[in-house]
Formats: sequence, C-alpha cells, structure tokens
Amino acid sequence: MIDLPDPSSVRFEGPWTHRDVHANGIRFHVAEIEVPRPHDAPLVVMLHGFADFWWSWRHQMAALAEAGFRAVAVDLRGYGDSDKPPRGYDGWTLAGDIAGLIRALGHSNATLLGHSDGGLVCWATAVLHPRVVRSIALISSPHPIALKHGVLRDNDQRATWLPAFLSYQVPLTPERTLTRDDGFEVERLLRLRSGPAFTRSTEFTQAARRMRSAIQIPGAAHCALEYQRWAFRSQWRPDGRRFMAIMDTQVKIPVMQLHGDLDPYVLVRTLRRCTVWAPEREFYSIGGAGHFAHQEQPDKVNAELLRFVAG
Repeated sequence: MIDLPDPSSVRFEGPWTHRDVHANGIRFHVAEIEVPRPHDAPLVVMLHGFADFWWSWRHQMAALAEAGFRAVAVDLRGYGDSDKPPRGYDGWTLAGDIAGLIRALGHSNATLLGHSDGGLVCWATAVLHPRVVRSIALISSPHPIALKHGVLRDNDQRATWLPAFLSYQVPLTPERTLTRDDGFEVERLLRLRSGPAFTRSTEFTQAARRMRSAIQIPGAAHCALEYQRWAFRSQWRPDGRRFMAIMDTQVKIPVMQLHGDLDPYVLVRTLRRCTVWAPEREFYSIGGAGHFAHQEQPDKVNAELLRFVAG
C-alpha cells in the first residue's frame, strides 16, 4: 500500500506561524511571520501557482515581515493543507475565496501577490471585489484576456502553453501523470520552466522535493487540474462568457508585473498586451530568472516588491 503524504506535512517549521482560517465556506491553511500589531500592519496576501503551495513565498514572507508588513501565504483552495471541496475552481469562487480571506484575517483590504495561476486569481479578485484589493503584484501572470489573445494570435506562446493545457482536460490520466514516480512530473515542469542557474542549485533540489510531496497529498492533483479544466471548458458556457466579459475592464489600482527574462512559458509579448486592462502598470524584467522568479532571484524580486508595496 502506498503511503501518501498527510496534508499537514506541508506545515514546515520556520520563522512563520501556521493557522487555519475559515472563509467563503471552506478552511484555508495560511502561514505568516508574526509582526507587532498585525491588524494595524498593511496586509499582503500571496497566492501560489499551479502544482505549488504556500512555501514558494518563503523569501518574500521574510522580507515583507522585516519591512513591517503582515505577509500571509495561503494554500489555495484544493492545495496543500487547505480544504479540497469537489467544486469551486471557477474564477468567481476563487476571487470570493480571497476577498473572504482578507476579511477573515481582520482587514478591509490587502495587496495581492500572485504567481502564474495565483496571479490570475489576483486579477479576478481586483475586478470582482475592488474594495478589498489595494494593489496587485504579479509574477509571470498575464491578464486572463491577454493570455487568451496570446495563445490565439502568437504562434510561440501557443506552442509553449497550449499542449500542456489541453493535455490536462481529459479525465484521470493527468492526475496519474502528476503523481506517479513520487510526483516526478512536477519536478520536470519546474526544471523545464526555470533558468539554468536555479536548476543547479540546492534551492531547486529542496523546492522540487517539497513540491513533489505536496502534489501527492490526496486530492491535490485533481484540484490543481480543476483550475485548468474550468478555464478551458467555461469558454463555451454562459458562466465563462460572463466572467471574461466582466474581466474586460480596466483595473484602476496600482499593478506591477515581474517577469523572468529567461521564462520560456509566459512570453514577454503576452505580458505587453496587459496594458489594455492595466494602462498604468509597472513592468520589470528579472535578469537570470525563468518562470519562478520569486524563488530563482528572490533578492531582485523582493527589492521591487518592497518598493511597490511601500508606495
């Protein structure tokens, strides 16, 4: 019998505190580094990407806490030690999760920091719940309409993004692919989309080991794939068409986009399209980083992030 990881196995010891927070009808696992008077400190909520979990923000949590911010990294719905309900992986519900989480943490608004799929949740929350979002900072995460246009109109973006996305739409097989061989597929994706220097580092080895373990938590692989499946299937359903129509709105809050200059997965041309929906956005290229810039070049990312949230 295979001994699968327990959800609590992602509660690593460190300078952070682990908490359970109930919002939008489910329980979320969050990690934060405690600061004096946390309810008076500006809140920054960090949302991870596909097949990942809260721990990817370890470097940013420390930098933000040291600067006096309340930095909270969350396991998104279906990931890590958060609840894994059978439904709710649509843009509407995911945005509601984060809006509810901000209020459950005792704050009226927050800066959202998102990577990849987590960044798409940032965009959705900013549009659907504008009163609770102060600003958004995004790592390799285009506006959802910009991503759709990039895939449809840019041959290179389509070639890097569409094959994996389509392969996730069939039942059962993608779950087995993500979890077989102790989650080796997650390490393969991490290596494929990272810069070469990171893949040779001890940081990569540790990140790959922990991501491989987290994706094997019962239900985690299926839930991760449900994000991808709703994004595809909803294009032909009324709820998906309504969602994209509402997202076709200019964001009035401050927006910063960070992009690793070696990212082979999300191309800079796709990110340039985002000015249609965020005309005042700030854009910074992170040298020597691939798709996971916040883990590959944390000092560079933290410098830009701290300047942005302080402003």
